[in-house]
Amino acid sequence: MRINKYIAQAGVASRRKADELIASGKVKVNGSVMDVPGYDVQDGDIVTVEGKTIAEKEKPVYYLLNKPLGYITSVSDDRERLTVVDLMTDVTARVFPVGRLDYNTSGILIMTNDGDFAYHVSHPKHEIYKTYRARVNGVFSEEKARKLRKGVDVGPYVTKPAKVEIVKWDKGTTTVEVSICEGKNHEVRDMFKTLGNPVLELERIAIGNIKIGRLLTGHYRKLTREEIEYLRNA
Repeated sequence: MRINKYIAQAGVASRRKADELIASGKVKVNGSVMDVPGYDVQDGDIVTVEGKTIAEKEKPVYYLLNKPLGYITSVSDDRERLTVVDLMTDVTARVFPVGRLDYNTSGILIMTNDGDFAYHVSHPKHEIYKTYRARVNGVFSEEKARKLRKGVDVGPYVTKPAKVEIVKWDKGTTTVEVSICEGKNHEVRDMFKTLGNPVLELERIAIGNIKIGRLLTGHYRKLTREEIEYLRNA
């Protein structure tokens, strides 16, 4: 089994994150730093990640967390900031976030120890749309909404077509719901900034057809069996 998949199935991180850990020299096999990304783990190999030996695979768990503002979407932080894992107070499994939300973005986030599941949900090729509610500065017009539906050039790349609905206009601001399936860093903020409407508040309210509902900020719940299967097959 390739080492990135081995790490993912052990519940340490997604395969993509495992590749980053390998590239940064944080993975060892039998005491030696692993520098072969495609290495196949053999019976008897002792694999360590950041000094910790990977144990037998944990039972997979799946949670939906309503992330507050001011938390890092990570397992740990070298600047000792609070992370989303700090919110999972009674979860003993080594969960990690699927995808990411910015420090100043709130909303739902999936937490799991199943690396293959995380890969499926987060990879753009599976086109699982994530829906955000943004309060932006100024008047966001239908004309601008049409541009987002076609894709806009934000500098480094052109965004894929988004689903856009203007919820309401207020005094000097507009509330807009936008759904995307890419999830590049700061993508939603960059989209609105490019069109002249910087984001003032941003919340993710749905992943596919799984909505935030009445889940309170900072709280979490287990995904239902139906929700897990929906995401697996999306």
